[in-house]
Amino acid sequence: MTAVVIFLLTFGIASVVLSVASTQAQNYYSINLRHCVLGLVGVIVLLEIYTGHQQWQIQRMQRRSRSTDELFRLIGQSASDMIAVVDVDGRRLYNSPSYQRVLGYSLEELRSTSTLDQIHPDDRSMVAAAAEEARRTGIGKRLQYRIRHKDGSWRYLESNASAIRNPEGDVEKLVIVNRDITDRKLAEQQLQYSAFHDHLTNLPNRALFVDRLQHAFDYAQRHSDYKFALLFVDVDGLKVVNDTMGHSAGDQLIIEIAGRLTACVRREDTIARSAASESNEGSLPSPNILSRLGGDEFTILLNDIDNPADGLRVANRIRERLSSAVILQGQEVFTSVSIGVALSVMPHGKAEELLQEADIAMYRAKALGKSRCEVFDKEMHTQAVARLKLEADLRHAVNRREFVVHYQPIVSLQSGRIAGFEALVRWQHPQEGLLYPDKFISVAEDIGVISDIGKGVLEESCRQARAWQLQCSADPPLSITVNVSPKQFTQSDLVSDVRVALQKSGLNPNNLQLEITESTVMSDPETTGDILSGLRALGVRICIDDFGTGYSSLSRLDDFPVNVLKIDRSFLLKMAQTNDSKVVRLILALAHNLNLKVIAEGIEHTAQLQDLRELGCEFGQGYLFSKPVPKDVATTLLAGDCDFETHSTVGRRV
Repeated sequence: MTAVVIFLLTFGIASVVLSVASTQAQNYYSINLRHCVLGLVGVIVLLEIYTGHQQWQIQRMQRRSRSTDELFRLIGQSASDMIAVVDVDGRRLYNSPSYQRVLGYSLEELRSTSTLDQIHPDDRSMVAAAAEEARRTGIGKRLQYRIRHKDGSWRYLESNASAIRNPEGDVEKLVIVNRDITDRKLAEQQLQYSAFHDHLTNLPNRALFVDRLQHAFDYAQRHSDYKFALLFVDVDGLKVVNDTMGHSAGDQLIIEIAGRLTACVRREDTIARSAASESNEGSLPSPNILSRLGGDEFTILLNDIDNPADGLRVANRIRERLSSAVILQGQEVFTSVSIGVALSVMPHGKAEELLQEADIAMYRAKALGKSRCEVFDKEMHTQAVARLKLEADLRHAVNRREFVVHYQPIVSLQSGRIAGFEALVRWQHPQEGLLYPDKFISVAEDIGVISDIGKGVLEESCRQARAWQLQCSADPPLSITVNVSPKQFTQSDLVSDVRVALQKSGLNPNNLQLEITESTVMSDPETTGDILSGLRALGVRICIDDFGTGYSSLSRLDDFPVNVLKIDRSFLLKMAQTNDSKVVRLILALAHNLNLKVIAEGIEHTAQLQDLRELGCEFGQGYLFSKPVPKDVATTLLAGDCDFETHSTVGRRV
């Protein structure tokens, strides 16, 4: 349209000029006023037309601008995101009303500050660099940063910038869209916190502790003067609290211990921290870290110690501070901790070796009586390697059936005849020969193979006892006694295993006697009572081993379906040394009042045998009669009491 108007205007002017020229040609001194006037009128008309067109264009552009401004204003007011426009110098040109809704600042307050004033100091350089890059390249990138709310709290924003260019293509403004992601970030932080912290104590868990341990280990690899210690803390007696007061009390004890440990670690944060180490550049591991690995186990990382002895000194201080009473359910409960210490000064291939060493040292502390501290040394390492080999060999032994049963005679003290045998497991190790139970039973319990071993011994013993019964008749029939370990008693389906063994062997249940230690019976009376009742329902007999050495309650003893008490060998030894039989006499009197039979173990001398006979003890076993022997030797011993072919007794007596 503009081009057309310009064309007409040009044409009009040209017409005037031509008209003048033509008139001059006709008459140099005469001017054709008519043509001039017409030409000038045409020019004026065309100028009016052009001016009107320009005004129309301007009005249209103004309407468009007002429409665009109104649209922008509506978008800014209704958008939940915060929209800002800034110039190339970072000055605020526009802030949408959502700024006040999200951050609490009025538009006047925002105009009086720069774009970086409210941003967290740690994030300012990142935001400034991103803005500069957007102004330079015209391409904004998404980033997250913190900004201060008017109330002083920090909010998390996710931001994206877009450039506005001038006609020359240069960036002259940035449009920034900010979204409040505070709730999302807090939820992410909570999830991350939960993943790396113990839910009961809020302490770092194993995953976070191992990460910090690895950090300390890596730092020590790069800095030879940096040393640290690892403490492995185990609470003594938590199981007793759980069993007697309930798991809620046990949880409360763990929370109390965690609080005390936290206080101890805070006190020791600056222990032996040298000025040189404080000035070291680089990522120095953070101060001491306390974590809960799980159950009753805690770990402490003592960073940047001066002397290896510092680890043991801190461990002893912690042990002393945790020895005072804890109030649980209104009662004073005294507990203790066993602590193992591992030091970074010893050579290690990886960080977790330190954790293993501290664990080993802690178990040594427990084995030596609990409530003490032990430092890992080379001897422990040797023992740990031997332990790992033993565990592997044990698992293979179960699969290869390397366990054999030896039998020790149980003799009737009045008749002198063999009344039965006690079955005792042995391990026929391929390299080390015959191993006794004290070498492997506790390890078998720890690694969970004791039930398999016990089940095999039970089935073999029942089968052998039935074979002897078929070879030699006796009245009453020959019996077999089988030991049941504490963990086998509680962790296996013992009643079902006994039922299967009896069915396979054909042995009369009344001829099978299960021997259970006194401490096992009394540790959990309710559970014990249920299991013993199930066994008695099968018809088997129950013998309490090591009676008098544990913490039995005589008032509960009569409630259990028990048939036999076994007097521990220590009482017989004391009787021989001091000629004092009061304890043995008391046990016999108690048993007989409860209609129980008694077996005295550890009889080694004739004088002991004579005393027990006079006291009315029914049965005995010991080296005076025979040590535990393989089944073929046991068969020979039995032949002394019974002619296998004629089934008549030959009168072997002791």
